[in-house]
Amino acid sequence: METVTASSPESTKTSPARNTHGLHVITWGCQMNVYDSARMADVLRPLGYGPAETAEEADMIILNTCHIRERATEKVFSELGRLRKIRDERIEQGHPRTIIAVAGCVAQAEGKEILARAPYVDLVLGPQTYHKLPEMVARAARAGGAVIETDFPTDEKFDALPTEAAPQTAGNLTAFLTVQEGCDKFCSFCVVPYTRGAETSRPVLSILAEAERMVASGVKEITLLGQNVNAYHGDDGSGKSANLAYLAEVLSQIPGLARIRYMTSHPRDMDQSLIDAHHTNSALMPFLHLPVQSGSDNVLKAMNRGHTADEYRNIVRRLRDVRPDLALSSDFIVGHPGETEEDFEATMQLVRDIGFASAYSFKYSPRPGTPAAGQPLQVAEDVKDRRLAQLQALLREQQDAFNEQLVGTTQEVLITGKGRKPGQLSGRSPYLQPVHFDGPEELIGSIVKVAITTRRTNSLGGVIVQETAAAC
Repeated sequence: METVTASSPESTKTSPARNTHGLHVITWGCQMNVYDSARMADVLRPLGYGPAETAEEADMIILNTCHIRERATEKVFSELGRLRKIRDERIEQGHPRTIIAVAGCVAQAEGKEILARAPYVDLVLGPQTYHKLPEMVARAARAGGAVIETDFPTDEKFDALPTEAAPQTAGNLTAFLTVQEGCDKFCSFCVVPYTRGAETSRPVLSILAEAERMVASGVKEITLLGQNVNAYHGDDGSGKSANLAYLAEVLSQIPGLARIRYMTSHPRDMDQSLIDAHHTNSALMPFLHLPVQSGSDNVLKAMNRGHTADEYRNIVRRLRDVRPDLALSSDFIVGHPGETEEDFEATMQLVRDIGFASAYSFKYSPRPGTPAAGQPLQVAEDVKDRRLAQLQALLREQQDAFNEQLVGTTQEVLITGKGRKPGQLSGRSPYLQPVHFDGPEELIGSIVKVAITTRRTNSLGGVIVQETAAAC
């Protein structure tokens, strides 16, 4: 799942250190990029960097990039041009020279190109090197030129995370926690193995310590992140390899942690122990993002996905056997090279067979350096547009139907803050939908039972029926 956000990390707002420099971080991409942005702010805090709400107020600007979508590189250069103008204007106003840094996957893939086309950029760093930011800032100041770091020292990165860091959260109640990075699957359309490196997992004790700090700061719900999070295989503390089911069980024992989610998963790594955990671990939410990409075996083979459509159906059946209330989200790509009308119809049929509560769907776009980019039988854009519209219409119909079936049910809702209307509260359901209802502000941070009364396009409405649904 890919989202776009732009913000200064909230984690900087709780720092006891005195802020002498403004830091503005612009984040594009997935939840892991959001997590990385927050941790970049963490490692810069000891240097006196605190949040700047806008780029115009910042002494340092970090553009944390994503390489998944089409024209990602050009989007970066367009934004860099805007940031250069802001820096020049600040200099004219008598401010010190603003440091401009490019981080993330575009930096990893296009580092030298960035410095060639935008020599005014000061720092270029890949996803595994943000812990080196303080050193890079010092090197740039000493040398007066650009600094580039695009190695893959994943273990070093995790070892260097500040232990006093506050989490990047929504209202300090929910948090992302990276447990695994990289990908060994090499899907034909994907750049992740080239920008994030091989699959690497953090040790259980390291994750547990960070999760305990998050919960101590008020977090009630943690989402475990990884490019293939269910490929997790971290050290369990005794030299043995632990899987994601074990990790989730350990985390569920933290007093005060009410909810655990994980994303993004790969069907090939959905083993029986993790499936069983959805029955035995009550902290695991009944909502799973499990990308399939296509319902055609021909296309899945061309994508190098390593599973068939029926194998995906079987995984879903086994999950629903142990957790009947489980809802699914997925990713779909239409127009992969060679996709025929029959292949596309197979995708539509898989969607009809399974039923999704939500999904992300995209047209195939070539990523330079990936196998699919050079494949013959590229699908025409107008055909991709038509197929995407058909697929999205079906997925929207299913999302509406899923939300509609919740009307009349009672759901446990984590209250994350005030709503837009006076006296209104807002929270998230077990299925991640926003839920709005009236209630006193002192309930913020608790989990309450809410009778769902209305369905809106992207949210639910209801009334509180019990104010102590779960211990928090």
